[in-house]
Amino acid sequence: MIGRLRGIVLEKQPPQVLLEANGVGYEVHMPMTCFYALPALDHEAVIFTHLVVREDAQLLFGFNSKPERALFRELIKVNGVGPKLALAILSGMSAQQFVTAVEREEVASLVKIPGVGKKTAERLVVEMKDRFKGMHADLFAPDAAFSLISESPAATASNDAESEAVAALVALGYKPQEASRMVSKVGRPDADCETLIREALRAAI
Repeated sequence: MIGRLRGIVLEKQPPQVLLEANGVGYEVHMPMTCFYALPALDHEAVIFTHLVVREDAQLLFGFNSKPERALFRELIKVNGVGPKLALAILSGMSAQQFVTAVEREEVASLVKIPGVGKKTAERLVVEMKDRFKGMHADLFAPDAAFSLISESPAATASNDAESEAVAALVALGYKPQEASRMVSKVGRPDADCETLIREALRAAI
């Protein structure tokens, strides 16, 4: 099991990052709430990982902290929630926002995430609420491990940034037409791809 990577950020294609560690390039899928905190290209990053082995692929998921990874691991234990949906959930809201939504039983907030229907949202509330009881509450404090670090935006043409943002949202489970509409609502000439994704997801919840 690959549990942690320390290396240089070679490519950033939301929601995937290519990290070079000891001469090997690892493709890591990250929730957008973690992706925003990555350093600029050619800088070193430390990522806590979870490896998912399937018959047709080996997928590596990455997080900025152990608590975020722990939450991901609890999510994929819920019936009907696979790694892709867990990634979408933690991209649509931060770990703390998710914990708050579960504790307050805010089903309406959860169903706004692509792939989460009413039954799945209700199941998440019931099962995750029980799981949280066995976890340390301070791990999910708003100012603990989940504060976002401002990214260093690269100068990118507006159209390219919007296209990349739409592609990232589609990868997270949104339909192409819906993704385009979300990006169009928050689009502006000076915004880079990561900013557009963050604002589009924020507006959707």
